[in-house]
Amino acid sequence: MPAIITAIFFRKNWKFAFTVMMLTMLVDIDHLLANPIYDATRCSINYHPLHGFIPIAGYAVLSFIPKTRLIGIGLVIHMALDSIDCQVTNGIWFN
Repeated sequence: MPAIITAIFFRKNWKFAFTVMMLTMLVDIDHLLANPIYDATRCSINYHPLHGFIPIAGYAVLSFIPKTRLIGIGLVIHMALDSIDCQVTNGIWFN
């Protein structure tokens, strides 16, 4: 998804935009706080600290600030994909 978004909306600086959006995947570091660290049936949304509703609202706000737009968009894409994964694997949108 970040590649598609950068190809459509950030053509001039696509390398920078793509790199920043891919770096937002580091938000998954909060998975290290869970026990067990990986559980295929667990929904990340509202389970891990950086995947909660309040942080997600903050990520959406970052999307509207020009200097943090790429970070915000990358994080919102990440959370949307995690939410879709929850629906596909568990039949729920969030934990």
